[in-house]
Amino acid sequence: MSDKARKNILLIVVDQWRGDMFSYLGTPGLKTPNIDMLCREGVTFRNHFTTAVPCGPARASLLTGLYQMTHRAVQNTIPLDSRFTNLGHELRKNGYDPALIGYTTTTPDPRTTGPNDPRFFVLGDIMDGFRPVGAFEPYKEAYFAWMASKGYKLPENPEDVWRPRAGEPGATREPGQLPKELSDTAWFTERALTYLNGASNRNWFLHLGYYRPHPPYIAPEPYNTMYDPADMPAPVRHASVEEAAAMHPLHKFYIDTVNQRGFFQGANDLGSAMSEEEVRVMRATYFGLMTEIDDHLGRVFQFLKDSGQWDDTLIIFTCDHGEQLGDHYLLGKLAYFDGSFRIPMVIRNPDRAAESTRGQIVDRYTETVDTMPTILEWIGAEIPRQCDGRSLLDFTYGAVPANWRTEVHYEFDFRDIFYSKPEGILGTAMDQSSLAVVQDDDYKYVHCAALPPLFFDLKKDPGQLRNVANDPAYMPKMLEYAQKMLNWRLAHADKTLTGYRASPHGLEIRR
Repeated sequence: MSDKARKNILLIVVDQWRGDMFSYLGTPGLKTPNIDMLCREGVTFRNHFTTAVPCGPARASLLTGLYQMTHRAVQNTIPLDSRFTNLGHELRKNGYDPALIGYTTTTPDPRTTGPNDPRFFVLGDIMDGFRPVGAFEPYKEAYFAWMASKGYKLPENPEDVWRPRAGEPGATREPGQLPKELSDTAWFTERALTYLNGASNRNWFLHLGYYRPHPPYIAPEPYNTMYDPADMPAPVRHASVEEAAAMHPLHKFYIDTVNQRGFFQGANDLGSAMSEEEVRVMRATYFGLMTEIDDHLGRVFQFLKDSGQWDDTLIIFTCDHGEQLGDHYLLGKLAYFDGSFRIPMVIRNPDRAAESTRGQIVDRYTETVDTMPTILEWIGAEIPRQCDGRSLLDFTYGAVPANWRTEVHYEFDFRDIFYSKPEGILGTAMDQSSLAVVQDDDYKYVHCAALPPLFFDLKKDPGQLRNVANDPAYMPKMLEYAQKMLNWRLAHADKTLTGYRASPHGLEIRR
């Protein structure tokens, strides 16, 4: 760190970026030189997982340090309990103005406002505690207004800018309507550079969110044809959609109901109907959107270097959740497969004492709930007892924290919301429509509240195509993993106040 002892924080949160599609970890052909540079100067976590999907629950965990079973913002549109603190509130306590570009998809606690609050009419809004300096939610209106200010004539439905310039909606190599200078990725970057130009005279925190590589899966030129679909990895899936659907009722529900319209503006076929060729075209576009982000992050990184702030700034690059991308005949972030839950995590600690670990890859299991404790430890702030995660900062100095986790846990809630209604089809009650996963190098156990369990032997079946939960030979091992899950839930029940106790000497606080 420089002699000024500045402590700036840049938290980069991309959207829907799979952790197994990452250049520094060996994905062939993917061009992300600026992120690769960040990896060479930091520490990359190979086995990093979000603890919940989709966006709202994932970001609630990221920004509160809580597992979903405690924060209970279990789906998009479900409120986040106001009694929990979050990264924004904690940064304010420590003298930071928590600026946010992007979104958090947070529904407010209805006990703190009224039913006519406009935030209850949208998918989600900005989490309390942060100061938006480039808000994308809830209507993308600031972005569309920016395009109009640049002289671009918006269509009647502004989101039609993400339709193909020519041809039919669906997986395509056609560019979108917009030039690259007017893409949403360009807009987020302009907001970031504007903010950083004004914040350079004080310690700052910036949540820099990007919408990509989130759908709609269409890229501006030249990113639309940067990758050859033939070079893309083939989807991991059963030989037929019928065979995949037979594995589990929840899997079948999403095979039967997820529509392409949520992924390609104007499309209207089932996602499970996509051919392998179409999946490869989609993946080539997905890679192009990743490279576009990388190009713009290069602008941000160069600004920090040119302004003398590179070595005063903790940089974290991560994501909210992954994406199925046609694996298991699925699109989106859902259910219990790794594609939805494994995400990137890179930390560049500017401290000179961290130089010996630059470029290292950590194979230990880490989780999105570790992000908030990491940031707070770096600025010397107290980590709230509510946090389920633990700081990753020791890894950047070459140490493994004591008693580090040996497996990863994550959760998924599939109760009815306005755009997905599984309960009636699956026969599950609202509060039974949930599952939890425990996973390590060897096995993966999926416990469903009111549906059959799943168990995968990851050494023999890394693609998770064969559920062995009903195989008698695996019963003892499955019981062992069910006990691991129970132990985890017991250890991470809400502990906000359980460190306090009354005594003959008065109130005591255990650390």
